[in-house]
Formats: sequence, structure tokens, C-alpha cells
Amino acid sequence: MTEEILSAVDGQLFAVWFLIGAALVFWMQAGFAMVETGFTRAKNAGNILMKNLMDFCIGTVVFILIGFGLLLGEDVAGLIGKPGLDIFTAYENFDYSKFVFNLVFCATTATIVSGAMAERTKFLSYCIYSGVISALIYPIEAHWIWGGGWLSQLGFHDFAGSCAIHMVGGISALIGAKLLGPRIGKFEKDKSGKIVKVNAFPGHNLPIGCLGVFILWLGWYGFNGAACTSVEQLGSVFLTTTVAPAVATVVCMIFTWIKYGKPDVSMCLNASLAGLVAITAPCDVTDCFGAIVIGAVAGLLVVFGVWLLDYKLHVDDPVGAVAVHCLNGIWGTIATGLFATTSAPGNDSIVGLFYGGGFKQLGLQLLGFVSVAAWTAVTITIAFLIIKATVGLRVSEEEEIVGLDSCEHGLPSAYAGFSIMDISNTMTMEVNENTSLGVSDYDAASAAMKEAAVKVETAPAAIPATGIYKVVVIAKLARFEVLKKALNDLGVTGMTMTQVMGCGVQKGAGEMYRGVEMDATLLPKVKVEVVVSKIPVATVIEAAKKALYTGHIGDGKIFVYNVDKVVKVRTGEEDFAALQDVE
Repeated sequence: MTEEILSAVDGQLFAVWFLIGAALVFWMQAGFAMVETGFTRAKNAGNILMKNLMDFCIGTVVFILIGFGLLLGEDVAGLIGKPGLDIFTAYENFDYSKFVFNLVFCATTATIVSGAMAERTKFLSYCIYSGVISALIYPIEAHWIWGGGWLSQLGFHDFAGSCAIHMVGGISALIGAKLLGPRIGKFEKDKSGKIVKVNAFPGHNLPIGCLGVFILWLGWYGFNGAACTSVEQLGSVFLTTTVAPAVATVVCMIFTWIKYGKPDVSMCLNASLAGLVAITAPCDVTDCFGAIVIGAVAGLLVVFGVWLLDYKLHVDDPVGAVAVHCLNGIWGTIATGLFATTSAPGNDSIVGLFYGGGFKQLGLQLLGFVSVAAWTAVTITIAFLIIKATVGLRVSEEEEIVGLDSCEHGLPSAYAGFSIMDISNTMTMEVNENTSLGVSDYDAASAAMKEAAVKVETAPAAIPATGIYKVVVIAKLARFEVLKKALNDLGVTGMTMTQVMGCGVQKGAGEMYRGVEMDATLLPKVKVEVVVSKIPVATVIEAAKKALYTGHIGDGKIFVYNVDKVVKVRTGEEDFAALQDVE
């Protein structure tokens, strides 16, 4: 009797945990929203948030109508579940928990696609293909794996969805991004059409992206652990779900440190997700050693994936969704056939190649990968091509440059009340002249170097001087504090500072990101305005020149105004049109 009571209590506890796990998976939608928003540009933040909201809501509607039946309905020839509306006709006997649990997984598949196609996809098109994924593509292949279909009958193993969810979402993302084309300015071509340069577009809000990764990691404990049926199995799944992403992140940090000279923050954040994706399929059948190896490979695979898409496939994936979900979804599926061991709690039948199981399970895993990949590639391609031929996939060039927040949603900014500059290089010019003068110290620079960096033209003597001048200094954002201190030291304490953006004939100063030079055509700058009378103008100009000097042509611009005329003072960055007289 005692054992029966304990068994009943355990059953109730794990039934509750099953629903808690579903809630954690739902909470991952917030993580995806934060990661995608943080890793893209500010002008599209609201659009991305809207997409992540709607893929769950649209997914719920179509999953009720058709998706749930195709996934878990009565099996038809091992291929699909029989569609039904039991949720309406037999609600009193309906399996509510199973519906909610499978719904949140379905929504996860759809949201993966939005990241790779971000910043240039029509919102209507997104709604359509998100619905198609949730209604047809995911439910049918998931039936093969979890609904009693032919793959589950053969013994294919995917405990929580490396194949069924992440690989499917990643393949859909890859095909969608390829058909959609890159963002404006991502790739530069020569006259023959050959891509000669890949530009990097860093995300606008790394803290938000990092928060999203931690939210996803927390949700992944429900993602991987919700279907566990014993405390021992749950503990083992939690262990592997912790070890794999941690190892992946460490490996990625070391590799990027060596490759790029500095540990890459955003790549390491993606590596955490890559490790989680890779361990999802085998989390219940691997031990700690297996999780370590799986995570280590994932940490390298995510870096390789980003390189592969940028430099070989020339596919623009703003958030790295393909590298994280597609490649590591495949890796996790195959890794199950390599590292499965009966020492894992609850596993008494699945043994991988490296633990003496031979090639049987590995062969099944490869069969499942190929079958699901083929199904996904064919169906999502058809869906995208139909959408492209009817309502269109991509926004116009003007809409992309202005931003989807404004054009698609009438949202001036997702950050109302905050002063945010988008320093993206969407209008990249192809020329990037070498502006270095070779000497970065002002005092050590020759007169010619100083003149080239901050060239000054004296005003014609015919212009009468009143003794009161307005000096306007255009400087790099990073030099503002130095400039302010230099002016304060002269006794200039009153000033007005405005954030502006611009570039000169040098097309913007080259910056490095993941080993890629960024031609940021519109660079963040500050405009500092001061009025001087007792302090000699020449002294102010010399102090500003010294503060602005970094050893490059075009370190700044200085304009001097008197009461009657505007006097132009060139600083070596660009030629300006004649300035008109002012009162």
C-alpha cells in the first residue's frame, strides 16, 4: 500500500513538473525575443518583438485547428496523425497537458526562423510562413519522431528536439535567408559581381542579448527535462544540460581569443545556445563525458557556421540562427548515436558507437536526420516560393534603410525617451582609404602630420573681427571627454554638445569586428559649440586640434564664426560646400 501511495505521489509530482516544464519552454519565447532584438539594429527592435509575440499566438491558433491532430492524432501509415477536433468535441476527456506541452515546442520551431530573416522580411510574409511551420511542417515530422510515426517505430531517438525542433527551424532559416537575400551593405562586390568583402553589423544592445541567452538557458531545463519520469533521470538531464553549454562557451572563448586576438562576446553567447541545442537530443542518454565532448564540438561548430555562411555560402544571418540551430541540431542528432550509454538513468536500450553499441543507433540517427531535413527543405522552399510570388518576402530598399519599426508598424522608435544612434553601415561605400599617418602622439607628430590631420585655413584679413567668436568642433564620439577637458583647462566652461553622425571622403574609419573591417559610413560624432571673446581663438583651435588628434586624416572638423561672416576651418577630413553668410 505504501509503495502504491508513493508511486501515486510521484506520478502527480511529475505531472505537475511536466506543466512547469511547459511553462519554462514558453518563457523561452522571451529569451528568443531578447537575443534577436539585441543582436540586430535598433531601428528594427519593435518589429522583432512583434514577430516573437505573433509566432506563438499564430502558432496556437493553427495548432488548435490542425497541428495537434497531425502530430498526436491516430497514426496513419506511420506518416501523419489523423486530424481531429477533440479539443472541441470531447473536451472533458481531452489531454490538456499534452496539448500545452507540444504547443510550446511547436512555437519554438517557428521563432528560430525569424532571427535569420530579420531586418528585411515583410511582417505579413512572416505571419504566413510562421503559420505554415506550426500547422504542417513541424507537426508532421514531429509525428514521425514523437507521435508514433515510422522513425519512432524504428528506434530513432531525439529526446527533446535537436532534430525535430532546432534542425527544422535552422534549415528553414537557412533557406529563408538565402531566398530573401542579404541586408543592404552586408556584402560588397566588384565589377564582375564577385563578393570581395563581408561587412559586420554588430547588434545594438548586447546586454539585452545576454539577458536573452540566460533566459533561454533557464528555459532549457524545462525544454530538456520536462518529459523525465524519475528524479535520477531529471538530475542527469539537468547535469548534461548544464555541462554541454558551459564547455561550448569556454571552447568558443578560447578559440575566438586565438583567432581574433580577443574573446568574442556575442559569439560566446551564441556558443552557449549551440551547446544547449546539441545536447537536446541526447540529454537523457549521455553521461558527463559525452556532454563535455558534445559541448566542445558545438563551441567550435558555431564559429565555423558563422564563417561558412559569411564567406562561402554568402548567406546573411543577423543573429547566427543557422550556426546555432541548424548545424548543432544536426550535430546533436548524430551525437546521440555516438555517446548514448546505459549508465544514464532510465536508458537501458540505446547504446552509441563509442560505448560499444556499434553502428546501429548511429545509422538510425543519420536516417532520421536525412529524412527530416529533406521533408523540411522541400516543404519550406515551396512555402517561401509561393509567398515570394504572391505577397512578396522582402520589404523595399527604402523601408529596409529607414527601419521596419517605422515602415511596418508606425513605431518611431522602440526606445521612446532614450537617445539612441544607429551606427549601422547600411549605406556603406566601397572605398576605404588608408587614413593612418603613422604617429598617434600629437607632440611627436611633425608639422605636416598635424596639418594633414587637422588642417586649418585662416580667415581672410579683410573680414573684420569683433573679438567674439563662435567655435564649432565636430569630433569623434570617443574624443569628447578629452576635448571637453582641454577646453575646460583653457577656461572655456560653457558649451553645447549635440550627437551627430557623418563621414568624409575617407568613407568612414575602418573598425574591426571578428576579424572583419567595418566600413561604417555614418560614424557617431559630437558637435561642440562654444563662444569665446577673451580667450584667443587661435588658442582654442590649437587645444582642440591636440585633443582631436589620433594620427589619422580626418580626426575632426573645426568651424569658426564671427558676427558678420562664417569662416571655414578645414581639418583634413573632407571638402565642404561654401557656407552662407549668417546674421
